[in-house]
Amino acid sequence: MIPAILLGVVLLVLLCVPISVYNALIARKNQTVNLFGTIDALLKKRHDLIPNLVASVKEYMKHERELLTKVTEERARAMSGQLSEQDRMKTENAIGRYLRGIMVAVENYPNLKANEHVLQLLAALNEVEEQISAARRAYNAAVTDYNNAVQMFPSNLFATMMGFAPKQVLETPEEERKPVDVDALFKS
Repeated sequence: MIPAILLGVVLLVLLCVPISVYNALIARKNQTVNLFGTIDALLKKRHDLIPNLVASVKEYMKHERELLTKVTEERARAMSGQLSEQDRMKTENAIGRYLRGIMVAVENYPNLKANEHVLQLLAALNEVEEQISAARRAYNAAVTDYNNAVQMFPSNLFATMMGFAPKQVLETPEEERKPVDVDALFKS
């Protein structure tokens, strides 16, 4: 009788461990998907602000028309829905770089600095950029947690069998780690 109970307990544990590990991996994976969705929503919000900003500053910033054109082109590319996740993030990084260039360029135009509508747009854009940055940090933390679960023993044994693979964190491109060269932005 005792060996049968002991065997039953061992079988129950052997059945519960993979289920528990699987559920934990799914929860972590879903967390990364959820947080990427948050980033996606914030990027959409940023995309919605870009046409208003470009329209507002276009008259004043005739010398920076190429910069305005680039940010508009990158926005259209990002919204096409035909980019891989990695290519989309590269495009979004380029948009951020161009927007920072526009924000810096506004400083050279006193009429723009005095325009209440432009100031509101820049404040909204700055807030969205901060939210995107926070969402990226949260996403990267969730990806790290997920990757740890996928790669660490003993859950890695089950993760491999169940088809879970590590995810890539969103990295800041090398060019964004350098100080912004505004003159180069306007000449490119």
